[in-house]
Amino acid sequence: MFSLVWLILLSYSSLVSTKIPSQDNALRGKSIIILAGQSNMSGRGGVLNSTWDGFVPPQCRPNPMILRLNAELTWEEAREPLHRDIDVTKTCGVGPGMSFSNSVLERDSGIGVIGLVPCAIGGTNISEWRRGGILYNNLLTRAQAALHGGGGIIRAILWYQGESDTENHEDARLYKRRLEKFFTDVRSDLLSPVLPVIQVALASGSGPYVEKIRKAQMEIDLPNVKYVDAKGLQLEPDRLHLTTAAQVELGRMLADAFPHIMAPLPVQSSAPKRFHNFFSELLRLFK
Repeated sequence: MFSLVWLILLSYSSLVSTKIPSQDNALRGKSIIILAGQSNMSGRGGVLNSTWDGFVPPQCRPNPMILRLNAELTWEEAREPLHRDIDVTKTCGVGPGMSFSNSVLERDSGIGVIGLVPCAIGGTNISEWRRGGILYNNLLTRAQAALHGGGGIIRAILWYQGESDTENHEDARLYKRRLEKFFTDVRSDLLSPVLPVIQVALASGSGPYVEKIRKAQMEIDLPNVKYVDAKGLQLEPDRLHLTTAAQVELGRMLADAFPHIMAPLPVQSSAPKRFHNFFSELLRLFK
């Protein structure tokens, strides 16, 4: 009888161990970060008259621990401009991605390789990011390619968008609802319902409804959605785009927000409930 019980316990243990993924193994791959939104995420730092000055500050210089998923869906060492082959209709310069990544590595080198997935496109309205649209589908395609191209886990979405929605009152009025739906849809389609999102509250806008959009951004009430406030950061002469120095600072701000939402979720067994019930009953009988 004891041998039979022992065999059952061993079988149960084997079943549970195959059902619970190891967090250590999951984190050995890349820490994947999705960069999405519009021009201030893709980067216009150092761009004047459609020409990038080529200046890369120390905080944004390449690091072998930071990779970038290029337009061909292959990994390469990340370097500015991160969106040069993604946001192709405008000139790209420095964005927040490299400063963010270098700041995170300075604070926690144990995070391993950071894999950046640029997806931002300048001048885009939140309605253009709706589920089923080109931008949305492209983000999903690139995120899935990042997961399959060498392994890893998507750790966060960095989102900076909304300047285009300041132009029209109706767009501004509907912004909060549309943004919440976007976040919810992306999380659902990536099978990660509480995927951390760090959004940027606007520093500027191309229309009169900047404060209305900022209010909507700061009132988003979804789990694991945080914001950092870009208001007051230095702008380029166009009064719309962040300067290189401001992008460096924004990257640091995003890194500040990153650890506070990275607490790991508890690992739960997905073994059928009847096995748990049987196991509990077995223990009760042998008390």
